[in-house]
Amino acid sequence: MRVWFNKIHESRRSMVEVQGPEVTIGRDPSNAVVLQSPLVSRRHAVVRLVDGRLCLENVGLNSCVVGDVEVSGSQTVVFDPGTKVRIWPFTLTFEAEKPATVTRAELESHLRSILADLELRIHRKLLERLDLYEFETNRPSDTQSILLLENNIEDVCRDLKVFTKDNEALLEEITGLVLRDHLVNQLILERGTDEFFDLASLTSNEFDVPATLVPEREAELHGLLQFVRQRLDLHECRDTSEQIHRVEARFADVFPLVRPHLHEELRKYLILRTLKKDLKDTIFGFGPLQDLLRAPTVSEIMVVGRDQIYVERDGVIEKSGRRFLSDKVTESIIERIVAQVGRRIDKSQPLVDARLPDGSRVNAIIPPLAVKGPCLTVRKFPIQRLTMDDLIEMGTLTRAAANFLRACVIDRRNILVSGGTGSGKTTLLNVLSSFIPFKERIITIEDTVELRLHQEHVVTLETKPPNVEGTGQYTVRDLVRNALRMRPDRILVGECRGPEALDMIQAMNTGHDGSMTTVHANSAREVIERLEVLVLMAADLPIASIHRQLATAIDLIVHISRLPGGRRVVTQIAEVARFDPEAGKVVVLDMFNFRNGVSLQPTGYLPSFVDELVEKELLEAEFLYGQEALPPPGAHAALGGPADPGG
Repeated sequence: MRVWFNKIHESRRSMVEVQGPEVTIGRDPSNAVVLQSPLVSRRHAVVRLVDGRLCLENVGLNSCVVGDVEVSGSQTVVFDPGTKVRIWPFTLTFEAEKPATVTRAELESHLRSILADLELRIHRKLLERLDLYEFETNRPSDTQSILLLENNIEDVCRDLKVFTKDNEALLEEITGLVLRDHLVNQLILERGTDEFFDLASLTSNEFDVPATLVPEREAELHGLLQFVRQRLDLHECRDTSEQIHRVEARFADVFPLVRPHLHEELRKYLILRTLKKDLKDTIFGFGPLQDLLRAPTVSEIMVVGRDQIYVERDGVIEKSGRRFLSDKVTESIIERIVAQVGRRIDKSQPLVDARLPDGSRVNAIIPPLAVKGPCLTVRKFPIQRLTMDDLIEMGTLTRAAANFLRACVIDRRNILVSGGTGSGKTTLLNVLSSFIPFKERIITIEDTVELRLHQEHVVTLETKPPNVEGTGQYTVRDLVRNALRMRPDRILVGECRGPEALDMIQAMNTGHDGSMTTVHANSAREVIERLEVLVLMAADLPIASIHRQLATAIDLIVHISRLPGGRRVVTQIAEVARFDPEAGKVVVLDMFNFRNGVSLQPTGYLPSFVDELVEKELLEAEFLYGQEALPPPGAHAALGGPADPGG
């Protein structure tokens, strides 16, 4: 039986061939498979072959993972050959009678690793030949410098003998990857300028020099991409995001039809084109983050180390397969990103929060605070503004719940959206704000501007960090107090995470009805406990007094959660009913909750203000019987709003 193993995040694998039906694994040299790591037990696991299937027994202290199943000490699990076994920090594959299958993601990660190694070797040679710092300084106007750089890249590839016969099979696989990447980039750049922001302008470092582009090869490339577009029916997709999803999911099915047309010269041209682009991105742009920053399917980018770049797609975190050339390059690109928005990061100020021109949030931290190397987190700003119809279509909430929330917003009920990190609180707040009538004056207050309201009469305020001397800071609390003097109809605070909670509660209690905010909490009921702590950060008040203020200020709590598969759903809609002096707590009652792991369902409890909503014709009377309440015809017009404020 053959056992293939490698350290996680490393592409090179080792192989051990074991005679007999039993394989022992551990760090002790007496084991058949020796994994050199203090995290591995001396004798960690035993794998036995029984009737064509494998049985793993964990005999160590630390757990291991077989496929998606975690196996603790003394537990056993049966699995098939080819299933991935993870004993941190190693991945193992057992090959019995048939070879282990390699997934598309693993193949892509391996190919990107090979490409990154090649780019590292080329970059080192370029440093010996050219002054790359001078290139970066002169890049806006010096076309000759870029031409010189590209010519040197070609020379280095010849010196390294990249395009020899021995590498043909590998280069053909890499060509499929770069062809797919090129199509995705083409789709992104065709999207055009967004209505509010354009991240493509921030990352548009595509310095293609016409002298280095071969018209004949470009025509062939254009023809192949048009063929792929037609085979994938990209014209049927609703938007760029759906087109990219389709390309990523189905390109491998179409590539066998394209492969015969990738002759040697075209393969060489495509790979050289990609190498030039990636190295220019490193020297002039944002390196391996260049394409990720523009991709609408990526919602978050997390740089853990130079060779570990994770992304979030559809709520699921996965390894991108891309990597930086070195820690020094990583730090340099982080400096370049924050410099774009007037911030700096260095040894004296090793932590920075910034906002990109498109609204995306950036957090960067470098040594000495980040012990293992520079780290970067980018929370991408969504290209398309979601509407309530989009949330219903995605299963985030039901039509009945959406109509109820719409009625509450129009009726100026104070709403608090709660949830965990990345659960979609700000997105939901943005969707709810679309129901605010256009005649009202809205003031938004955020640490980093994320809300994009549909209305015209909106004042957007953003906090300001202290300057180099440590002065000039303006917090959310300062802005909430100032907003009270700006004649607001509604105050929207992006997130209450400190003493500003007291000022927000006071605003809700002093005539600013219809205000909304978000807060981190695990459930609707825990929101009260969370706010209690936040208010105490601002003033030493009796708990009973705080509870009375909360009970009168907040009408509704909407809790949103992210499920294990990445799907985001509203799991609770609850009314803050009253303060119970005998029990000494605020009574929170669910009107809708997420049951049976299916959807949001009514509990049968009706809010105390439901009569007012029905009287004002914001809800049909059928809502009282748990049926889906449709907004009455003409309700929006009567309120002075558009025909479809959520659309």
